[in-house]
Amino acid sequence: MSDQALRTSEIVDVAVEAVSPPSDASARKPKTKKTQIVIVGGGAGGLELAARLGKRLGRNAYDIILLEKNRSHIWKPLLHEVAAGSLDANIDEVGYRGHGHQCGYRFFLGALKDIDRERQCVIVSPLLDENGVEIMGEHAIRYDYLVIAVGSVANDFGVPGVKDHCLFLESRAEADRFRQKLLSQCLRVSRAMSLYSHADEYVRVTIVGGGATGVELAAELYNAAGALKHYGLEVFDESRLKVTLLEAGPNILPALPEDLSQAAREELEALGVKVMTNAQVTEVTPYGMRLKSGETVAGDLKIWAAGVKAPEFLKEIGGLETSRNDQLVVRPTMQTTRDERIFAIGDCALFQPDGAERPIPPRAQAAHQMAETTFDNILAHITGGDLKTFQYRDYGSLVSLSRFSTVGSLMGNLVGGRMAVEGRMARFMYLSLYRMHLLAIHGWLRGLFMILIGHVNQVARPKLKLH
Repeated sequence: MSDQALRTSEIVDVAVEAVSPPSDASARKPKTKKTQIVIVGGGAGGLELAARLGKRLGRNAYDIILLEKNRSHIWKPLLHEVAAGSLDANIDEVGYRGHGHQCGYRFFLGALKDIDRERQCVIVSPLLDENGVEIMGEHAIRYDYLVIAVGSVANDFGVPGVKDHCLFLESRAEADRFRQKLLSQCLRVSRAMSLYSHADEYVRVTIVGGGATGVELAAELYNAAGALKHYGLEVFDESRLKVTLLEAGPNILPALPEDLSQAAREELEALGVKVMTNAQVTEVTPYGMRLKSGETVAGDLKIWAAGVKAPEFLKEIGGLETSRNDQLVVRPTMQTTRDERIFAIGDCALFQPDGAERPIPPRAQAAHQMAETTFDNILAHITGGDLKTFQYRDYGSLVSLSRFSTVGSLMGNLVGGRMAVEGRMARFMYLSLYRMHLLAIHGWLRGLFMILIGHVNQVARPKLKLH
């Protein structure tokens, strides 16, 4: 056995047994290994699954482990609010260690590197501190059941310059980085306007992608810009903000009916957003976006929110079947096609029901439903029961244009069609999605308290996070 294999084997045993060394008496007793269920990824689906399994199975005969590269969870559909400063992630985030203690699972900080299916363990990349110094070397965690829920990342489609010159909204760290750059640009313009009243200065933000993330961010930026004058930037307002939204297709929000897409476009343009459709980006430079038409759109801040794909490290990981977008192909039971003890849920899973034209879309509601099916099927697999077939229910799509408007369609295939909604009702339903997420990960009692605290914070705390 190689040194690396020996080291990996030792760490696997540590992951199973208690960290503290046993006494002489306990060392003589044979130890029974717990059934170990490892969940990789603490997003909407992974965190909910870890909480449900932890509460149901506890720490007696089962060991529920959540492996995640971040220390806290923030609901991904809220990242555009974090980026604009409308939401303080320090208040709304969920710390995995504290949540795990409450719900009966263990949290391991780290990123998945590989899967050793023969030995039934996941290989975890070395853990580094903020200075790049190794805290823990490459190690492994044994599993009896494994669930991959690592979500998705932005798809740059191979466009030159995207990785070098664009910002993304895939994590809280990226949202925080955008907010800091946005505030710096706003301060620069405000200072120029204070010194030279005739200064023609603007904060130019270019967003690529007319899906929900791009549209919601564009609207939220105007909400934030309008409030900055109350927080020290007296000469700055939304008139100093120039946002351009680029969409390669003929319409923004292609998942919505055309009339709702048009309503959202009109609302954005009324705010001041320049919406450009059929605008395919061919190159990103330090100064802007070069389009297929030959036009260049300038931007101080450039955001890439066009398309999603699974993380590249999933490509044929552990010999599992993957799609061209690196998603793990799963059966109707959410088990991967080549290993019945490995499940995949959320954006990183590819499931196309029989007779369907397209796979299940990468949405939070899909991750929630997949987590429910996987929870039932892991319990059934343990007890020898019958596994359930995943049935996706499309509850529609909702897009928030900040405080200005909300548009969307409800019910989806539940009524054989769609019911268009706008205004107050749509806003209420949009907020309800996050409340349902809180109830799913915290339970009813604690979740209701979290919702109540959220209402109090809206009144008691500043409208913007400026640090």
